[in-house]
Amino acid sequence: MNYKLLIADDHPLYRDALATTVSAKLPECELLQSEDLESTLSRLNETEVDLLLLDLNMPGSEGFNGLAQIRNGFPTVPVVVVSGSDKNSVIRQAAGFGASGFLSKTARPEEIIDCIQQVLAGEEYFSAEAMEEEGESELAERLARLTPQQLRIFQMIAQGLLNKQIAFELDITEPTVKSHVTAILRKLELRDRKQLIREAQALTQL
Repeated sequence: MNYKLLIADDHPLYRDALATTVSAKLPECELLQSEDLESTLSRLNETEVDLLLLDLNMPGSEGFNGLAQIRNGFPTVPVVVVSGSDKNSVIRQAAGFGASGFLSKTARPEEIIDCIQQVLAGEEYFSAEAMEEEGESELAERLARLTPQQLRIFQMIAQGLLNKQIAFELDITEPTVKSHVTAILRKLELRDRKQLIREAQALTQL
């Protein structure tokens, strides 16, 4: 069966190496590439993708904010997170945000192919050791309640932008931003903006 895979990574050498590995073992797969969150979202809007291989730290996708936005906008597309960090906490967070699998950038070719085949078959691919530990998925589950606009504002808050700056970037009024921030606090069950900033910034620290 032919599958369409999207490799989203901002490092051309790694992106090409991953594409070469997949092409050699799964020649029936059509491979697409993107280099940042914006181009990844464009690709997903333009064509039906069977699997997304997502680098967590592409431009516009720092930490788990990009994954959260993709899962919100394209909930049926399976996502395998590819990360330079293979800490158990990162793997659990990826699972909590709705990823179907996790690969370290040091993974061997046979491991990469095994992961892709399992996820395409509808299974999940995570380290058993990582998933046995207690997860920190509560915030991830609550983030799924946010609208795409609220997710963008959440990410901007993580970057330290003020309401006035967010309003300018999104071409909306400052009162509208304040309304969104209030809704975000309620949905994430957080007390105030300071706690929101701490939680948002924690998601970018892998």
